[in-house]
Formats: sequence, C-alpha cells, structure tokens
Amino acid sequence: MKTVLITGSTSGIGLGIAREFAKTKQYNIIFNGLEPNGQEIADGVGKEFGLQVMFSNANMLKPEELRKMVSDAIAKFGKIDVLINNAGIQHVSPIEDFPDEKWNAIIGINLTSAFYLSKAVWPGMKERKFGRIINIASAHGLVASEFKSAYVASKHGIVGFTKTLGLEGAPFNITVNAICPGYVKTPLVEKQIADQAKAHNMSADDVVNKVMLYKQAVKNFVSLETLGQTALLLAADHASTITGTAIPVDGGWNAQ
Repeated sequence: MKTVLITGSTSGIGLGIAREFAKTKQYNIIFNGLEPNGQEIADGVGKEFGLQVMFSNANMLKPEELRKMVSDAIAKFGKIDVLINNAGIQHVSPIEDFPDEKWNAIIGINLTSAFYLSKAVWPGMKERKFGRIINIASAHGLVASEFKSAYVASKHGIVGFTKTLGLEGAPFNITVNAICPGYVKTPLVEKQIADQAKAHNMSADDVVNKVMLYKQAVKNFVSLETLGQTALLLAADHASTITGTAIPVDGGWNAQ
C-alpha cells in the first residue's frame, strides 16, 4: 500500500480527490481539515472502502503543526508517497479595500503551506527514489480575474513553485505537477451562487451561465471525479515523465 496525504480533504475538492484515491483501495489516506467532525469524515471513508486512514487538524498557517502532521503520518504508515497540496481560501475585493490580513492568510494557506509540506516530505521521497507531489492550483494560476489579487498571486506562485520542484526532483523520480481547475460545484461554490444571485437580482442559472461559466467553452462545472482521476494519473508509477507541468482542467477556459 502507498500512502497519500491530502490537505483540506474533509470537504470540497480535497474530499472528492480523497474518495477517488480510496476507490482504488491502493492507498492509506491522511486526511486534513478544520471541520469539527474531520475525524468522523476520515473514519467514514476508511470504513466505506476498507482502508487505513489518519486525520490531522493541522493549521496551514502553523509550520510546526504541518511538520508534526508529516512526522505523525510517517510514524503510522512508514512513508508518504504522494502529497496533494489542496487546502486553499479565497477573498474577492478591489485592491484598495483588500484587507492586509486576508492577503497574508491567502498567501500563507494557498502557497506557503505547500512549501513547508513539500520540504517535510522531500527527504523521504529522495531517499526512496519515489515521490509524487500534486498541487491543486486553479485556472487563476494561468490567467487573472479582477478583484482576486491575493488568490491569483498565490495560484501563479504555486505554478512557479511546481516548475522549480519538478526540476529539483527529476534526478530522484520525484514528480511535481499542478492541476488547474475551473469552477467545481462544491458547497463553497453553491453558496457563492446563492449570494451572487441575491446581490445582483439574478437567477441561480444566470449566475452560473453568465458569470461563473462565462469564460469556459464547456458550460459545465468540473467534476470532483475528473479532478480525482487526474490526480491518480499524476500519482501513478508510469507518470514518471510528467513533471513541472500545470494542467488545465477548466472546460477550455485557457484555450481562448
């Protein structure tokens, strides 16, 4: 059995990816998140698929907690084969009104935590001559939208970080790649749809088609299964020559 650590995996995209890994029954899974019932969520997936799991509520803004999560996981499972840096937050505001603390939190959670965790798992991957690091970036890691300065900066940063580590890991069979999703229909996005519909006096369908999916050629949300299966491909043994890439999974957004 291999072991995968997925940050932000007790909800949304991270949980969707975790479930796709669980379906293979080839991975122990380290769950991470700040949900109060995180342990219950992890145990539920473990029981459903007959897997060993671990849960950590390590805070992405606290490096010592991240290092402890890695050391605890290695103590339990012996190694970490795959690291998926998924945890992230968002804030939308014009630059002149953008709160300093929101900028710092977004950069810290979306970008800096990936540095700490990659650094922590790197020695073991290097020693074993195998490692897969997958960073969940965004379509906004490749293009920008107004009012999302911190988010776009963090996601462009994670793409650059991915390229650098891809080069550093190449001699040791450590691949590092980024997945760049478009809109995914998570509970967070469902709330955004409702909020925007109310704020702009639009129907939910109009918010989806005229705002959210406007820039996508394929007018469908990206599915959790698609993201999970993309991550599984990048995690596979035979994906050793795919590294340093940023793969758009965005319904053609970046093709325009």
